[in-house]
Amino acid sequence: MGFGKVEKDWRPFVYGGLASCTAEFGTFPIDTTKTRLQVQGQHNSLHAELRYRGMTHALAEISKHEGYRALYAGIAPAVLRQATYGTIKFGTYYTLKKFVAQYRQDPKEDVLMNVLCAVTAGMLSSAIANPTDVLKVRMQVHGHHHSLVSCFQDVYYHEGIGGLWRGVGPTAQRAAIIAAVELPVYDFCKHNLIPKVGDTVANHFISSFIASLGSAIASTPTDVIRTRLMNQRRFKKGGITSPTPHTAHLYTGSLDCLVQTVRNEGITALYKGFVPTWVRMGPWNIIFFITYEQLKKIY
Repeated sequence: MGFGKVEKDWRPFVYGGLASCTAEFGTFPIDTTKTRLQVQGQHNSLHAELRYRGMTHALAEISKHEGYRALYAGIAPAVLRQATYGTIKFGTYYTLKKFVAQYRQDPKEDVLMNVLCAVTAGMLSSAIANPTDVLKVRMQVHGHHHSLVSCFQDVYYHEGIGGLWRGVGPTAQRAAIIAAVELPVYDFCKHNLIPKVGDTVANHFISSFIASLGSAIASTPTDVIRTRLMNQRRFKKGGITSPTPHTAHLYTGSLDCLVQTVRNEGITALYKGFVPTWVRMGPWNIIFFITYEQLKKIY
């Protein structure tokens, strides 16, 4: 297979984007509870109060006090994010795998090379899609009171273009960790299960479930830091300041957020939202990979 043929293969990009958007719609309310759990308990902020005891309690409380629509607050930027992040991430990963395979004599899967391809794809796609992630987090935290356009205008007007790339460092790190675990683990499990159950839906289900557990364990601490940095505001010089504490600039960066979180809330705070993270990642990956594999069979 020549490089030109690999380069022109658009299917991994399209399939990755479509499957990502499908999975996002099916699991978004769980992601909203994860975000709310991750921002609560922050010292000296509007979110200092521990309002939710866990995922189920958060689902019930949000629905009761804010309405069911609040569970889908941020769905617009989330789908937009998957249309860019998912398309680039999975398309780049599978394209890089094909490109590398041209120069390898051994037909077996090279786990290390798959990890490197996944890290590259994850960091590249997350950095490009970061603005949609910022808008999603802001809308999830504050409910459905703002539209995608008004939220974008608010961030851009008060914080500048840099506000849309708030938390891009830990976002790229998280994406690299998830991709490095999720994609190679899925491919490894799928490859080894084919002799037993074939290239079937059951295979895709089991492989994606195992991959989701590993990526949830590895990525949750970085995800907590990422969410908190994205939610905080840093106004432009000479701009207005807000008297409300939730807009306070609490952290100077990823390391400061890590230190303050552990100091004020304990080491377990880095795993806030772990249950909804895993509960969401499991169905998300199952929906994604099954959709992706079925799209591959269609064309």
